[in-house]
Amino acid sequence: MADMESAHPTPRRVVILGAAPVQLLDLAGPAEVLAQAGRLHATGRGTSEPTPLYDATYHVVAAPGLAQTSAGLAFEPMASEATLLGLETLDTLIVIGGEGARERAEDRRLQGMVQHLAARAERLVGVCTGTFILAAAGLLEGRRVTTHWRYCDELSRRHPGLEVDPEPIFIRDGPLWTSAGVTAGMDLVLALVEEDHGHALALAVARELVLFLRRPGDQKQFSNVLAAQSQGGSRLHALMAWLPGNLHRPLSVEAMAERACLSPRQFARVFREETSLTPARFLERLRVEAARQRLEAGQGGLAAVVESCGFGTEETMRRAFIRQLGASPGDYRDRFRRASARGATPAMDLHA
Repeated sequence: MADMESAHPTPRRVVILGAAPVQLLDLAGPAEVLAQAGRLHATGRGTSEPTPLYDATYHVVAAPGLAQTSAGLAFEPMASEATLLGLETLDTLIVIGGEGARERAEDRRLQGMVQHLAARAERLVGVCTGTFILAAAGLLEGRRVTTHWRYCDELSRRHPGLEVDPEPIFIRDGPLWTSAGVTAGMDLVLALVEEDHGHALALAVARELVLFLRRPGDQKQFSNVLAAQSQGGSRLHALMAWLPGNLHRPLSVEAMAERACLSPRQFARVFREETSLTPARFLERLRVEAARQRLEAGQGGLAAVVESCGFGTEETMRRAFIRQLGASPGDYRDRFRRASARGATPAMDLHA
């Protein structure tokens, strides 16, 4: 695996393809991750000279009367359709989502372009509802995939031969990668950068873009905070927003009730009604989620994680991890490190 010190790697040819109207962030997010990788690789070599690690081209397949993007922004394609169809080899094809992906997936011209490019690509990526286009082109049969949580059921109905998992933010099935909505596409492309050029460069890109470094693909599309907020009412929203940044505090039911301007008895009742959880169980989930992120990012030893996440003792954290994840914090950290060190999963024939 390459790293930031690689002198002059051959640029990997990437095509980002979508059907108008595309979700703008599905295009801009992955494109920016790839561009920053080149810029920061140059910085790592001590030079300001650009280092094109990725030769990325984007193209939105237009249709009469449709805007190019859901945001109404227009731009010139970087390459014509004829130029794309003339490519003989391709490292990665990224098919992005948006309204056009769902509404135009059965378009024969679009399917033909995707099939042509996929046959020449070493890796195939579906960002958000871009998975609908790949599925309609017959490229995903029998694969395990994901898409934006809102459209997972629809994808399953349209393509019953797929194993659609609504939980992860992205999934890798051999050379096929699919992601959940919008920003999850950036997580996926960060994972591609890490696979191609190493952990150090992926970390530098994540820091530059103020992202988590390589959120694990099996992380849920909804965090525990979002899941609770989606279930809860307005009486708890302010508290839910405050809690993640204050896990190091002693958060008793009385303290949380005071923050929510409720009596402890009212608070316990309202919390259970609006989240289907007790305050203690919800707080434990928040702390485990925060501890997971710190362990994955290598942010301090176990004692530091215990303190920053408010567990009190290592034994309390250990029991919470086993209840939530089925593994102790030390085992979880070691498994994550081994998985990161292994890098690629066994290859699978994309065109089989």
